[in-house]
Parts: sequence; structure tokens; C-alpha cells
Amino acid sequence: MIDVDQVRADTQGIAHSTHLLACGSALMPTCVVEAVITHTQLEAQIGGYEAQASQAEPLEKVYRSVAGHIGAAAHEVALMENATVAWCHAFYALPLKQGSRILTCEAEYAANYVAFLQRAKRENLKIEVIPSDENGTLDLAALEEAMGDDVGVVAITWVPTNGGLVNPAVEVGRIANAHGVPYLLDACQAAGQMRIDVEELGCDFLSATGRKYLRGPRGTGFLYIKDKWLDFLEPAMIDHFGAPWVARDKYELRDDARRFETWENSYALRAGLGAAIDYADQIGIDQINDRVTFLAEEARKALSEVSDVTVRDLGKSRCGIVSFSIEGFETQSIVKQMAASGYVIGASAPSSTRIDSERRNLPTLLRIAPHYYNTEEEVRGAVERLSSLIH
Repeated sequence: MIDVDQVRADTQGIAHSTHLLACGSALMPTCVVEAVITHTQLEAQIGGYEAQASQAEPLEKVYRSVAGHIGAAAHEVALMENATVAWCHAFYALPLKQGSRILTCEAEYAANYVAFLQRAKRENLKIEVIPSDENGTLDLAALEEAMGDDVGVVAITWVPTNGGLVNPAVEVGRIANAHGVPYLLDACQAAGQMRIDVEELGCDFLSATGRKYLRGPRGTGFLYIKDKWLDFLEPAMIDHFGAPWVARDKYELRDDARRFETWENSYALRAGLGAAIDYADQIGIDQINDRVTFLAEEARKALSEVSDVTVRDLGKSRCGIVSFSIEGFETQSIVKQMAASGYVIGASAPSSTRIDSERRNLPTLLRIAPHYYNTEEEVRGAVERLSSLIH
């Protein structure tokens, strides 16, 4: 059981508004803020290089914290500026033969899909979108049928930016593994709201951010690379940190996932990411998942009772992102009016998940994404305020 009173005492932001947008950038706990500030102040006092050197062990521990949180080994983890950078490092490093197919899902995120398009154009690749089943999740039978010798990678988003659904990531991994196909999993919205076990998932690569449900600072993320790939996978871009210059005409890749990192980083933000993951682990990811799912379902129930509101969520298994539309009202206007009333919600344009949006003829959607620091009263209050704005 989460001690909600203690969690709220640890969260400065609740004093300013009811923040219901964890899927965008969640409120940081005080320990995360203090970790960032403390390291920044140390840099101001003794210098950036010196601060890094003096905090070498705590900064090294961040790798172990990330690894423990996802069931990986520390040498399989690279720390990145964000989830998109992490995902792109894996995708662009993958050696794909000309004419090979990229298999993805209908709810794939825009940042990933445009990368598919770029490599497809440059390297004569084919993109194949696996259809969804009657519940809106990726159709596993269709994925199995699509597998073949010409499949270069299976790359899907586990939890889309809207739609509420949770794709069957474990089952996708079993299919990809059975056919010996690399599996790249975007866990950007999953990290911090549900358990991640890379062994169970069977993924070769996994990308995530710190700023969403993990409650870390912006400008943080991480990449998991399965150990077997570290024997030969070369990043699309390198510098002398990831690949030391060992002779005038020679470099050597690091033997760990940090070959995907560069020499310069924000160590203050890394300290904050480590604090955020440790904080989540202390609470317990299963307890977090239970509470987030409960609050999201409360929001769906309340919204479904408001006339002119349509809940747009899909899937048998649903996450903490609640998506809905309101007939006859401009989305950004609603977001601004809610903010003026003390409720932070968000919006998601069709271009963020274009294939799913076009398939379902979706408008720009509103999003409510509660976190475990929110209360049932806050969720109900937000829906009541929303109702009063449109009636």
C-alpha cells in the first residue's frame, strides 16, 4: 500500500495545481530536485570536472539502479538525453539488408515512424504495419503470419502516447525471438508505471525516458542493449568516449553499452534520474502500477458519465493514460481553461500516432494521466470542472 500522504509531502508541485499529466512530464519528488541541485551547486563550487570526479561512485550507481529496475546488467545500460535519442541509437545502428521489412504497429509513435521512413528511403527498406485486433492491440496472429526471412526488425511502442492501451510486448518478444528477428521496444510511457523485465520481454533493445512516470528530470533517458549485441553492434555515430582512439588509424569500441554515449553529459540530471528510479523502487513498481491503473479507471468511469465526452481508449489491458474528445469544443482551449482552474491536463494531435488516428478518424485528443501522488478527489474534481466548462 502506497503512503499517499507521504508521497504528496514529498511532491512540491501539488501545492500549485492538480497535475494530471504524468504521460507528459510528471512532478518530481523532492529527492530528485535535491539531487540535481546538489550536484549543480557542487559544480559551481569546485568545477564541473571536479564535481564529476568527486561523485564518481554515486554517478556510477545510476547504471546499477537503471539495470536493477529493468532486470538487466549494468553493462547493458547506456544513459541518454531522452528516449528518442536512445531509440534512434539502437535503430540506426541495426544492420538492415536492402529490401528487408520493418514490422511495426498501428499505434506507433511519430518520432519512431519518421525514422522508419528515412531509413526506408535511404536503404530501400519496406515498412509493414501489423493490424490491430478487435481490442485495438497489435494482432499477434497477424504478426506471426508476417514473419519471414526478409524481416529485419520488429519495432513497436509498448504503451502509445494516447489510446490507453498496452500492447502485448511479452508475446511480441516470443514471436520475434522464435524467428531470430531483432526486437526494439519503445518503453517511453511504460517506464515508471509498470514493471519492466527485459528477460521476460525478450527484447534486444529497450528505450525509455526519465521525465514521465519515473518522475525524473527532463533531459534524461536510457537505452538497454542485450549483451549479445555488444560483441559486434557499432553505433551510427561515435566519439572518443564510446570508441577510444587507440592509435592514429584505429579506434576500439567500448565493450559495454556506453559505446552509445558521448563524452559530454549532464551529470546533475543523471543524479536526478538515479534518485527518481531509487524512489520508485522504494515505493514498489507493482504498487505504483495498481494505483495508477485504479485512478485512470476512475477517470474513465467519470468521463463516460459526462454528455458530449467520448472516451477513446482501446485494449484489454489499459494503462494510466486516459484519452477522450469533446464534441464541439476546441481542444487547446479546454486545456487552457482547465489550467486556469488549477487542473493540468494535456492534448495529443493525430500526427503523434497518425496511423491509429486515421484508422479511427480521431480528432486531437485530450489526455488525463494521473500518477500515484494524485487522489480520487482530484480526479473527480477535474472531471467535474471539465463538465462545468462544456455545459
